[in-house]
Amino acid sequence: MTHGSAYGWGGLSLDTSELSSRTISAVRTGFGIAGGVALVIGLLILFWPQATLSVIAFFFGLYFLISGIVRVVSGITAPMSSGLRVLNIILGVLLFILGIAAIRNPLSSLEVLGMVVGIAWIIEGIMALTEIETGGSRWYAITFGVLSIIAGVVVLFLPVESLAALVIFGGIFLVVLGIVQLVRAITFGRGSVRAA
Repeated sequence: MTHGSAYGWGGLSLDTSELSSRTISAVRTGFGIAGGVALVIGLLILFWPQATLSVIAFFFGLYFLISGIVRVVSGITAPMSSGLRVLNIILGVLLFILGIAAIRNPLSSLEVLGMVVGIAWIIEGIMALTEIETGGSRWYAITFGVLSIIAGVVVLFLPVESLAALVIFGGIFLVVLGIVQLVRAITFGRGSVRAA
């Protein structure tokens, strides 16, 4: 029986009132790791303007690789609906593959890197919107999801004519998404914790 309302799409939402303190802590850790990595990599990208395409591809790839691992581990270990579990694992594997593609083929064209980054951000945004939790922190999930989808669409459909444009745009979005994800890590499940 559900003790609180859940937000999200059908059986894919998280009801934090149904999660143990251990599970909430694990979810917070996952959000914190992904947010911290996004923030650090975004700052590195912004403050290293002379970086080459291969360096930028490596940084974006590393971020998506870590995000994918966090999603897969969360999908396997955290108690959640079967729909959300499967979606987490599938999209985590996709993020992982996109991260590997960016790292292993760093000399690919700017258009390919833009496609990888755009697709990965759209995937992350969709996941954030499907797993919106109860409580005040749901607005951080919505903000993260919407910003991630917007960033992905912009990178995919607006021409990025130079490495400098991708660096500035991508770096700023990584910093913003990292901050939102860190706030989400702090606020997730607040006031909903039940005994483990």
